[in-house]
Amino acid sequence: MTATDTEVFPRAGALPYLIVGRARSAIDWYRQVFDATLAGDPVVLEDGRIGHAELVFPTGMVYLAEEFPEMGLSAPEAGATSVSLMLPVDDTDAVLTKARDAGGTVERWIAESHGHRNATLLDPFGHRWLLVGPLTGRRQGAATGTGR
Repeated sequence: MTATDTEVFPRAGALPYLIVGRARSAIDWYRQVFDATLAGDPVVLEDGRIGHAELVFPTGMVYLAEEFPEMGLSAPEAGATSVSLMLPVDDTDAVLTKARDAGGTVERWIAESHGHRNATLLDPFGHRWLLVGPLTGRRQGAATGTGR
């Protein structure tokens, strides 16, 4: 997202550290859907769990690790996450469609409000994402779709 086509988003004051049940699958999904890249190799523990991975998104970074119930770290239960991750994107329609087609669940289809084109989805690992992109000039409601 460039400063010429939309506002510049502030740098996050806190870095999200996602806990997931299947870290390898989550890394693949975030790479496929959100164009994230790995910053180095994940830390793989002796028991095979990923203890730490760093994903670089076009607009920031997210850390990720497997569940560690012995430390009180568990992935969110379906519908029980208390945090939404706001992700600025260049094309809300394209990213939401890619996410849905890759197994994400659309919670709120695309709407234009507050000067942005936005939508909400749950990824297959229980995390909620608020996609926020520039207005397209499209008539609201022109894109239709349903969640999975």
